[in-house]
Amino acid sequence: MSQTAAAAQPGQSIVNPDGSTNRIWLSSYVKGVAHDIDVHKYQSLTQYFDECVAKFRDRPGFVSIGTEMSFARLDRLVKSFAAYLQSQGVKKGDRVAIMLPNTFQYPVCLFAVLRIGAIVVNVNPLYTARELNHQLKDSGAETIIVMETFAKTLQDAMAGTQVKRVVLTQIGDLLSDGFVNLKGRLLNFVLRKVQKMVPAYSLPGAVWMRDAIKAGAAHKLQPVKVQPDELAFLQYTGGTTGVAKGAMLTHRNVLANCQQALAFAEGQLTGETETVVTLIPMYHIFSLTVNGLIFMGLGGRNILIANPRDTKRVMMMLKNEKFSGISGVNTLFASFLDDPAFRKLDFSKLKLPIAGGMALQRSVAERWKEVTGQAIVEGYGLTECSPIVSQAPVDISKPRPTFTGSIGVPVPSTEVRNRREDGSWADIGEPGELCVRGPQVMKGYWNRPDETAKVIDSEGWLATGDIAVMDEQGFLKIVDRKKDMILVSGFNVYPNEIEDVVAMHPDVKEVAAVGVPDEVAGERVKIIVVPRNPGLTKEALLEHCRKNLTGYKMPRIVEFRNEELPKTPVGKILRRELR
Repeated sequence: MSQTAAAAQPGQSIVNPDGSTNRIWLSSYVKGVAHDIDVHKYQSLTQYFDECVAKFRDRPGFVSIGTEMSFARLDRLVKSFAAYLQSQGVKKGDRVAIMLPNTFQYPVCLFAVLRIGAIVVNVNPLYTARELNHQLKDSGAETIIVMETFAKTLQDAMAGTQVKRVVLTQIGDLLSDGFVNLKGRLLNFVLRKVQKMVPAYSLPGAVWMRDAIKAGAAHKLQPVKVQPDELAFLQYTGGTTGVAKGAMLTHRNVLANCQQALAFAEGQLTGETETVVTLIPMYHIFSLTVNGLIFMGLGGRNILIANPRDTKRVMMMLKNEKFSGISGVNTLFASFLDDPAFRKLDFSKLKLPIAGGMALQRSVAERWKEVTGQAIVEGYGLTECSPIVSQAPVDISKPRPTFTGSIGVPVPSTEVRNRREDGSWADIGEPGELCVRGPQVMKGYWNRPDETAKVIDSEGWLATGDIAVMDEQGFLKIVDRKKDMILVSGFNVYPNEIEDVVAMHPDVKEVAAVGVPDEVAGERVKIIVVPRNPGLTKEALLEHCRKNLTGYKMPRIVEFRNEELPKTPVGKILRRELR
């Protein structure tokens, strides 16, 4: 990989005669930021975790519902739960599903599973039974840890899966060393009896997590040696086919991405305890890496927000906090800015507001800077890259532009090129499909070699499906999307899945799903339907969708047509024409 960093001119190629990449973006790095990382620094995520615990043992690592958990206590709980899982026969390479919101239970389960060499399968707790069933069957998970609130969904999703171990937990568990203290019991009671958020369920043989941890403390944890290129996560995402696939992320992939981001943060944060607000669920790769792992490497105090859409409660949780970092998507930042209580928060320590997951809007960026005094740092990534590909350079000693429309420059040890339609490499200033090569790029899709071959070529270049332009300083800008994916509030929605669900309705003859621009969410799902029965109503169709799709995938616009939808000569619906 060439170290040359001379600025290029529009029309100039960034490909050197020997085929290597002229990394012109290095000239845009803040002084002192390493151009490359040491990918051999860590053997595994457990080694990384142990290093963090050793350095920051007595610091508070996580905050949940107003209660702090030190790194030392987290370490104890992780080891006890890991020992329990081992005692139940969970072994290296097994897939363990984690279906939890942002609570103490998530980091405990995450690092316990990784410690015994098993593979984490992150699950969205808001999935319907159909969505959960697919993920459990596809991953082959035999163990799942689930919040009791979602136990009924699991019960309905069990058919045809290999699940034989279920661990249940309640929101108030783990709030003290005694596990369920008075505060925890009250929370559990309110959720069950007052708010009635726990539907009746039947999961014979399920074990309570608090009991599992107590039992595990009596077992000796057997050390497990993990290689850097072994799998750490099956992180589910869609693709051009719309079928949810498990991106195989190794320990090295994720650790490399942590080091890449930490290199950009070098010197930006102090040695004191920095507080970061975690709004996005940690089952999402953005939050998992940026908040859950990167800030842990800085000894950060991580405030876990279980429901970021409950803006009123979030403001109550933050009113006495001085946070230095906050990460979220455009829609969350916009909702906060609309709340008068947000303007009253203390922003005196804020250094790094980070936006990702979806495009940041100029109006939101400008309002954020006006209210907080700090410009949002924007970046770009995708599940298949663990996820960070590029980020705006950060120098907190200097004012940052409020909004650039750019996704920054490639992070250390990363190569980026834009590919033309004919497969050749685009020049500076010329649009092309953004392709990435680096240590953070996934191993491939779980049990789908054909799908892997479609996105990763023989030279290791991952095609992202996004059309980008690079300027002469190496800054990237996304200008279009090649694939039909719809991006709703930072979450990928794939038209094929929506169409498959809608087509299940007996009164639907044809359907197409497309994304339409939305000021709040970036995009919304629109379906164009040719009914088989003219009596079909929008309400009946949406009720059918609610039973099979989680909230962010729900169609917001329904259009009925009497004539058939436009198609290619081979019968494929032309979504682009419908858009």
